[in-house]
Amino acid sequence: MEAKEFAQFLAKRAKESHKHLSRITTDIKNKTLLRTAELILEKKDEIQKENEKDLEFASKKGYSKALLDRLALNEKRINGMVQVLKDVANLPDPVGEVISMWTRPNGLKIGQMRVPLGTIMIIYEARPNVTIEAAALCMKSSNAVILKGGSETINSNRILVEILKQAAREVGFPETAIEFVNSTDREVVNHLLTLDEYIDVVIPRGGESLIRAVAEKATMPVIKHYKGVCNLYVDDEADMDKALNIAYNAKVQRPSVCNAIENLVVHKDIAAKFLPEIAYYYGKAGVEMRCDEISLNILKDDPRLQDFEIVPATEDDYYEEFLDLIIALKVVESLDEAIDFIHKYGSSHSESIVTENYTKGMRFINEVDSAAVYINASTRFTDGNEFGLGAEMGISTDKIHARGPMGLKELTIPKYIIFGNGQIRDGFGIPEEDEEVEINKEACEKK
Repeated sequence: MEAKEFAQFLAKRAKESHKHLSRITTDIKNKTLLRTAELILEKKDEIQKENEKDLEFASKKGYSKALLDRLALNEKRINGMVQVLKDVANLPDPVGEVISMWTRPNGLKIGQMRVPLGTIMIIYEARPNVTIEAAALCMKSSNAVILKGGSETINSNRILVEILKQAAREVGFPETAIEFVNSTDREVVNHLLTLDEYIDVVIPRGGESLIRAVAEKATMPVIKHYKGVCNLYVDDEADMDKALNIAYNAKVQRPSVCNAIENLVVHKDIAAKFLPEIAYYYGKAGVEMRCDEISLNILKDDPRLQDFEIVPATEDDYYEEFLDLIIALKVVESLDEAIDFIHKYGSSHSESIVTENYTKGMRFINEVDSAAVYINASTRFTDGNEFGLGAEMGISTDKIHARGPMGLKELTIPKYIIFGNGQIRDGFGIPEEDEEVEINKEACEKK
């Protein structure tokens, strides 16, 4: 099957599943998710064998250690996928929820009810566990999903989709609502991105180049974040222990993800005390520190730090999403300068302030324009599961429809529902016999 024909086949089949999804009960959805969890555990060895093929391929291609880490499906991550399925099954079903209702003077009852977006295509790189997270959220929110993982995880994704489809068949969930681009031909994706009559929204997850390419080619709406340049500001009124632990966790715990910090911004009055301490711990963890002039002068002569990678920063470093054990350091004069720095170099993803001053913390919350803003906590919590959403489809930095981690509710949209009892507008009903009818032609033309 040629790329164009294959794309149309997938998209059309996903669209046709809508009529079945509209009748699926919450019980069927939950049972399908839980059966998927059981099958993943039963087929754990098979999953890891397929994942090994992908890891071997990626290793031969010379992928970085950080990317190889994202590809791996070890026992912890397999158990994590199982837990995601259970968590999503336990969440309230948003579909059909009436979120508001009011009565007009004429007696009409007008409300809004959550309904699925329709067909969602998700394009993602590296992390095969996204296959389960994305499918679980779409299934629970009654959306059809088209899954397009990277070529580097084709084997891992393929077996996970087979498990999802097996669970769907066994329980009675429409398996055509779970479609997989079982091809590494990029032309298939290029054709899918033009099929807005079948696909309602696209969510790309991956590097900036992927997201920009999708946004440029897609004829349907795209929910996106281009990159995660997250910032941590350590205020002069910060608690040192909190600041050290938060700065270390936000960079080192998992540097290859979008909610890890890339810039560490420090107030000048605490810099001489704080920077040598965090630099010592960063250095021991293998973090390369790219410093502005002030931070470099503070760190360069400390005897404990002589064997660590401490180098001058360039202007471009502060814009960079390293996704690695690299961090850019900046010393600022004030909270105002810190906020200005974040607005200039950040990507509106996640930012945090460490301070014991309530007023400064609230200023940071109110003035920093990002999807997630923290006081005294690591940015690593910007994650659907950590927010109690069960999982996430992605983290949106857009300002339309959804912002931040996208869970079940963000995969639905309100539609108006109206309950009447024969009401007609302006009393314009069927005329009495011989009654002259006046039609407002001007209003019709304007409409």
